[in-house]
Amino acid sequence: VQLQASGGGLVQAGGSLRLSCVASGPTSGTYRVGWFRQPPGKEREFVAATTYSESSTYYADSVKGRATISADNAKSTVYLQINNLKTEDTAVYFCGFHKNPFHTIAPHLYTGWGQGTLVTVSS
Repeated sequence: VQLQASGGGLVQAGGSLRLSCVASGPTSGTYRVGWFRQPPGKEREFVAATTYSESSTYYADSVKGRATISADNAKSTVYLQINNLKTEDTAVYFCGFHKNPFHTIAPHLYTGWGQGTLVTVSS
C-alpha cells in the first residue's frame, strides 16, 4: 500500500489549504496515518496523525489549534486542513502509515511514503 499526498499549492499567509492522502490499496481502521513535512534543507518532521477510524488524533505543537486531521475510512483517505498558514509552514508534505498499536512521531516507523505535495506560503 502506498499513500499519495495531494492538494498543495501557493497560498498567502493567513490562508488555508486542505491536503488529501489517498491509499493505493486496502487499509484498516486500525492503521495509523501520519502527515509529515520537510521544509527546504531540513529534516522530515511530524505534523499530525490519526487512524482511519479516527479513534485518536495527534498534532505537533507547531500546528496545534490551526490544523485538523480527519479520515474517510470508506475512501481510504486522510485529510489535513491547515488554517492561518504561516511562512514557516512552507514544506513538502508527505503521508505514511504504520500498523503498530501506539502513536509515534518517528518517520522511520512509517511506511508507504508516496510523492509529497509542495505547500508554499508567501508573506
